[in-house]
Amino acid sequence: MKTWKYKVLLISQIILIMFLFSTILTHSQTATNSSAIQQLNQSIQSILNRTSSYPAAAVPSWLDTGSNAWMLTAATFVGLQSVPGVALYYAGLSKKKYAVNSALMVFYAFAVVLVIWMIAGYSFGFGYPALLSIHGYGIFGYPVPAWGGLFEASETTYGPSGLHANIPTATFIFFQFVFAAITPILLAGGVLERMNFKAWMVFVPFWSLLVYSPVAYWLFAGGWLNQLGAVDFSGGYVIHVDAGVGALAAALAIGPRLASERRLEAHSLPLILAGAGLIWLGWDGFNGGDPLGATVDAAIAVLNTNIATAVSAVVWMLMDMKFFGKPTLVGATSGAITGLVAITPAAGYVNGWEAALIGIASGSIPWMALYWLEPKLRVDDTLGIFSTHGIAGIVGGLLTGVFANPAVTQFIYPGLTGALYGNWYQLGIQALAAAIVFVYDFAVTFGLLKFIGLFIPLQAPPQELAIGDYAMHGEVAYSELLATIPENAKSKEQQVVLPKKEEEENNEE
Repeated sequence: MKTWKYKVLLISQIILIMFLFSTILTHSQTATNSSAIQQLNQSIQSILNRTSSYPAAAVPSWLDTGSNAWMLTAATFVGLQSVPGVALYYAGLSKKKYAVNSALMVFYAFAVVLVIWMIAGYSFGFGYPALLSIHGYGIFGYPVPAWGGLFEASETTYGPSGLHANIPTATFIFFQFVFAAITPILLAGGVLERMNFKAWMVFVPFWSLLVYSPVAYWLFAGGWLNQLGAVDFSGGYVIHVDAGVGALAAALAIGPRLASERRLEAHSLPLILAGAGLIWLGWDGFNGGDPLGATVDAAIAVLNTNIATAVSAVVWMLMDMKFFGKPTLVGATSGAITGLVAITPAAGYVNGWEAALIGIASGSIPWMALYWLEPKLRVDDTLGIFSTHGIAGIVGGLLTGVFANPAVTQFIYPGLTGALYGNWYQLGIQALAAAIVFVYDFAVTFGLLKFIGLFIPLQAPPQELAIGDYAMHGEVAYSELLATIPENAKSKEQQVVLPKKEEEENNEE
């Protein structure tokens, strides 16, 4: 009897062991098959993408190589807008003796913003998760470095809600950097021909971190203004209202130019034209890159950008002819830039005729602000940045709230509609966002400069301004300027250099 029970128990255990083994084997085979199928799919995809010669890790399944290629190209276009685009444009618009200083302010800002962007600016403006949220509304991210190798190679994830894009984080960081860089570069136009370069060197990185990054979080990264419904397709508020209002605050904090120099004396029309051309065509990357991929909406944004710009340039010229009697190259390029600025917040949300209407508004309203409003403010905004960028950005942002077209927004933001299509809330929230950015930007810019002014003079000394580039940087853009420099100023420059040379010679002996 015991022997029979023992045999039954033994057979039962054998059957159980066989069942468990079979289950494990089946699961293992299923996992192996699944892995094999996944590898096969990746291999097929890599062949289709012509990336089969790269390591598998270099072309992960989430990566869209076409979108990545376009985003890197778009970012380079935007970078060229700054260097050499704005550098040439500002140098040409400046007086001859300030051409080097104007270009160097741009060049320095481009370089130093990348440094602060990698150290803290990117994570502060796009970091995930949010460092500070109030009742679920994202305020800003953690200001930490963004240069980890694995982080840069990962799929882009940003903002308080962890938005995704099928491009590497390194591409996204670089694309957002060129936007961050051009913002203080544009601001420089309001303080040219008098700002102390050392003060500029301190101001730019702190302004980028304290003004640009938080506003980018609110309106680019899905932060609290985005969560309330405000939209800014590619930087009408984040870049141009920031730059324009910042220029106004900076001009007020720093003070005016020398009394004899408070007028625009563009010294090189060819430089202006070359710079404006780079800025115009570079804007295809500016607005065309905002969908973060090679999409239908990217194409629409590029076309709208050029429509609005062309219309705005023509309207500005007509305004010049009406009130000044003749069109000018400086005026035409100013109108083109206000068109670029005004279409920026709306580029991927409107159709062609709506873009043309925005161009009409941007060629006329900023013109009136520049020639009728700014003189009443009694602020020495050297190149009229408040009107051409601040006012134009606000005009474009408000018209986005009017014209946002569901036939277009379906390609990037389904459900977004403007007042013209029955959604008056959109116009209201666009106006609120403009007011908030205006007040925040003005207050922080003015306060930051006044604080820096406690330690470094904000204006270059009058004796330096009387000479210009040679006194500021020891070099000039045009050799004929050397003949206009007093001999005592030249000797001072030489006295700074000669002791260093003599010291080197003594060391060699």
